[in-house]
Amino acid sequence: MAAGRDFYQILGVPRDASQDEIRRAYRKLARSHHPDINSDPAAEERFKDISEAYDILSDPQTRRRYDAFGPDFRQAPPDVDADAWRRAQAGAGARARAGARAGRGGPSGFEPGEEIDLEDLLGGLFGGRARRGFGPVPGADQTAEIEISLEDTYHGARKTISLAGPGGMRNLQVTIPPGVTDGQRIRLAGQGGRGSDGARPGDLYLVVRIAPHRQYRLDGRDLHVDLRLAPWEAALGTRVAVPTPGGEATVEVPPATSCGRRLRLAGRGLPNPKGKPGDLLAEARIVVPAKLSQAERELFAQLASVSDFDPRRGR
Repeated sequence: MAAGRDFYQILGVPRDASQDEIRRAYRKLARSHHPDINSDPAAEERFKDISEAYDILSDPQTRRRYDAFGPDFRQAPPDVDADAWRRAQAGAGARARAGARAGRGGPSGFEPGEEIDLEDLLGGLFGGRARRGFGPVPGADQTAEIEISLEDTYHGARKTISLAGPGGMRNLQVTIPPGVTDGQRIRLAGQGGRGSDGARPGDLYLVVRIAPHRQYRLDGRDLHVDLRLAPWEAALGTRVAVPTPGGEATVEVPPATSCGRRLRLAGRGLPNPKGKPGDLLAEARIVVPAKLSQAERELFAQLASVSDFDPRRGR
């Protein structure tokens, strides 16, 4: 990230932005600056900044550290108090400026060129880790989103994702297990931020987003599908074939089925590797012919003359 840039400014969101606002801002910016879409030579660098900002702000723990320590959030030890860190940084800066003045003949508490020891400034707060720097710092965990189809979550899939990093774009092979749900996280160990001085890298967490489907509506692991019925099928009852991600199934439509009635096919929703699978709910939609033949018109007229059913009263 360019020096002095703020992660919130990069995404164009306020510091109190919700996770949904951060996600929406990232998606909008990523779509317009992705190198595969935008041929501007500066787009790739801009995309890297956007991705880095999202990696930090989309992870609640990393975001808290960034809010507390600012640009120093990667260097600050995990157990240090933010106020103590800022006082130490301010003290180090003051002594460094004093040393610079001493080199020009001004007063100083130490010899020109003397190395500043943060252990003295912090009073042993870090348990000795402050001397000569803070030692190896583990890489930060990162978060990214991956969009998959409903068929992918039903059957499982193998996907390739492209991520921007300090060394440029990198491709990762990701196994999507059957039964993942929208919002579930997939952990890729060691694929997050790089550690310093040989420390272990962080992990990458992929947040699964299931794309809208033209046929099914998803509710947790349950699938909803429209069941189109002719008026006589709804009135008399019938058996209808309905599609499911696992193949065709047959639903029993009982007589006197009204529009909106849900017929449940247990276990025909999304799989669940740790328990009961979801269900498929076929919702009745009564459809009348767009154009009636003369015979159909006569039959409907006959029905209207003999029936005392009033749909507005429900009887």
